[in-house]
Amino acid sequence: MLDHFNQKIESYLAEYNFPYSPKNLYEPLDYFLGLSGKRLRPVLTLMAAELGGKDAVEAIHAAISIELFHNFSLIHDDIMDNAPIRRGLPTVHEKWNSNIAILSGDVLLVKSYELLSKQSSEHILELYKLFNKTAIEVCEGQQMDMDFEEREDVTIEEYISMIRLKTSVLLGCALEFGFIISNQSELNRKSIYEFGVNLGIAFQIQDDILDLFGDPEKVGKQVGGDVISNKKTLLYLVAENIAKKLNDNKLDNLKAIKDLNKKVQETSQYYIELGVLEETKNYLNHYYNQAIDSLESVVSDKSKVNLLEMVNYLFNRQS
Repeated sequence: MLDHFNQKIESYLAEYNFPYSPKNLYEPLDYFLGLSGKRLRPVLTLMAAELGGKDAVEAIHAAISIELFHNFSLIHDDIMDNAPIRRGLPTVHEKWNSNIAILSGDVLLVKSYELLSKQSSEHILELYKLFNKTAIEVCEGQQMDMDFEEREDVTIEEYISMIRLKTSVLLGCALEFGFIISNQSELNRKSIYEFGVNLGIAFQIQDDILDLFGDPEKVGKQVGGDVISNKKTLLYLVAENIAKKLNDNKLDNLKAIKDLNKKVQETSQYYIELGVLEETKNYLNHYYNQAIDSLESVVSDKSKVNLLEMVNYLFNRQS
């Protein structure tokens, strides 16, 4: 059933043509959108619209708008993170350059708003209100993430707040788009939004885990990249808390290792020894359960099986 929604998204994107000129502005967008992403956010919009009683096609412009916005944010995030690889291939700034990536990302942001304007006029005000709020929150989350690089006192609570903004609110927005378009109640809209937010937090925690402990053949990006860049992920913060209680300063020594392969290998082994992986999975399970509770509170005479299948797919993935 998930393929059914993916096909709608891919079919639309295949027919969505950027101008040919200037080539260095639009070619990077064709390249980036052609990478094998999960299309999670637009699929959630279509699923929510159907759950609310509408045909998924009635939400297609909002769904693609979310996907374009998401890809805009990824292009810019890759520049800020100096990431060389995205989905197994060179990032836009790596394949072209940073100036081209910035400008191409800007165009993608404008295109996302342009597409959203094609939704029914009866919903447009509510859609834009939610979209603008979400776009600002995503930027706030990214700024928090960058600020954390300069701080040594980041707490787990602050980290959860950051990923909620940077990653999770966009999933909530995608789902609520579907419920706005299907004329759902405020209570149902709140429930589906909270489902998306908690799902997104759990999803990001799983990404943190996969970055270090995922299968190198399947992850599609630099394995251990967070460790190499000394990023303060949940794994790191949990390890830091445990190490402090043990008066163990090995974490600082690991951060200073110059041999990157050795650094990743020894850090992952240290996390296992401290029980970091298990405790981090406890956080994941907490937000997963919160997401399921929110979904169960949605009142609908339609089956929720598609969303449950999506949840099952996300939390059994290896990349």
